[in-house]
Amino acid sequence: MALSLQEVSDRIEIQDLLVRYTKAIDEKDWELLDQCFTSDAEVDYVSSGGIKGPYPEARAWLAKALAPFPMTVHYVTNSEVILDGDRASARTAVLNPMGFANPDGTLHQFTVGAYYVDELVRTPDGWRIAKRREDQAFMEGALPEALQIPS
Repeated sequence: MALSLQEVSDRIEIQDLLVRYTKAIDEKDWELLDQCFTSDAEVDYVSSGGIKGPYPEARAWLAKALAPFPMTVHYVTNSEVILDGDRASARTAVLNPMGFANPDGTLHQFTVGAYYVDELVRTPDGWRIAKRREDQAFMEGALPEALQIPS
């Protein structure tokens, strides 16, 4: 089945949104992260030890939780996007190598594999995430002993 020009455009814009999210997280650019979510978005990071709540609380939690990680790289792949006018849903695979700064100066590395399950909306500023749930699928390596996940 052929896609319309609008459907092609929407899919590219949604892919750009998913990449923008990874850039914001990896660079700890919280203002850029604001360009990924609606202001009233619901976010659920519980499966990876995080919080569930409104976007402003999740944003503040991310800033604290990622502070001890000088290295994170989020790869997003295999997005299944279902368009429905000005709304869409997506399930996207993510592979996330992380490096935690140990107190002794060494870097503890591990990798998380997960899925982002999103509800998306078209806004006047482009596509945004209105609801996100992260479903952790696996972890390669162990969490660092010194890691204290904030609540």
